[in-house]
Amino acid sequence: MAQEDLSKLTIDKERYQAAPKKGNRLRFWGVTLVVIVLLALAAWRAAASRSVEVEVATVSMVYPSQTFSVLNASGYVVAQRKAAVASKATGRLEWLGVEEGSVVKEGQLLARLENRDTGAAKEQAAAGLAGARQSLVQAQVEQKDAARNLARFKELFSQGIVSQSDYDTAQARYDRDQAATAGALSAIRQAEAGLNGAAVALDYTLIRAPFDGVVLTKNADVGDIVSPLAAAANAKAAVVTLADMGSLQVEADVSEANLSKVRVGQPCEILLDALPDSRFRGELHTIVPTADRSKGSVMVKVRFLDKDARILPEMSAKVAFLERPVQAGEGKPRLALSPASIVSRDGRSTVFLVKGDRVLQTPVTLGPKIGDLVEVTAGLKAGERIAVKPLEKLHDQSRVKTAEK
Repeated sequence: MAQEDLSKLTIDKERYQAAPKKGNRLRFWGVTLVVIVLLALAAWRAAASRSVEVEVATVSMVYPSQTFSVLNASGYVVAQRKAAVASKATGRLEWLGVEEGSVVKEGQLLARLENRDTGAAKEQAAAGLAGARQSLVQAQVEQKDAARNLARFKELFSQGIVSQSDYDTAQARYDRDQAATAGALSAIRQAEAGLNGAAVALDYTLIRAPFDGVVLTKNADVGDIVSPLAAAANAKAAVVTLADMGSLQVEADVSEANLSKVRVGQPCEILLDALPDSRFRGELHTIVPTADRSKGSVMVKVRFLDKDARILPEMSAKVAFLERPVQAGEGKPRLALSPASIVSRDGRSTVFLVKGDRVLQTPVTLGPKIGDLVEVTAGLKAGERIAVKPLEKLHDQSRVKTAEK
């Protein structure tokens, strides 16, 4: 009995040797699975964190007229009527009534030189004219008296009452008074001429606007010596520079090779560098009939169809020569982008908006084509950057880097 009890205490080696082998195998595959998951997660994170190098474009505002422009040229705004206003007299500038930007009318007084001497000369001439007129009145009275006396003596002489000598004396007196009247008339004309000359000399000291315009520059100040020839070292020839703003035109150079693309009366669109958000209607006014051999170009002049107070002389300008006039509604800019930046996702037109180092999948609403671009009516704003390629590698929140970085 005791031996049988001892035999029950015997360990089954095969049973207990197989169990550990099976547990080790399970642990091995468990660890392997965990490693594989960790490696896959690391690979996914690495792929997600890898930046895709993309080309980007800027969403811009374009004008429909760009699609039917045949030629572009650059030039400057030039006033076709411009004057350096000066005085014909020489003197010290006593008063100046305008400054840069002053709007003046034709004949308006701009400045005045010291003119006390010419003013006194004019007063003297006026007094001389008044004296000459009084002399004429006196001569006319004496002539009338001599005429009446001659008539009486003629009657008396016919009756034989007076002698021939008395009659001749009356005739001589009449002739003398008649000549005195003629002399008085001549003196009046001379005095009038002297007064006109004094008035002109006085007017030379008054500087007036020759036409309606705007003062561009002020070249002299009160106290400066003004001379028409600027003979003195410190003398100023011109007091102000005046321009007629209604005569502003753009003078641009067109290459001789492209001259056949432009014609007088051709519609144009003018863009000023100082006013980039505005475009002005224009028309080719004239083609200057001479070429510049050093540039190989011909100057053309484009006039503005619409006046604008913001347009100033010497502004740099660009001119687009158009196939046809700009129609109603085509004068406003439209938001546009390249068709290459658009993809279809979930049945909608989509672009990838670049925000920092990531892209945002952004749906957009498209309009008609504008040349090589397509209009965007909703979804984007001007100035935003969008990815152009490679779009197939992008998705929402993809990390990207641009070529310039």
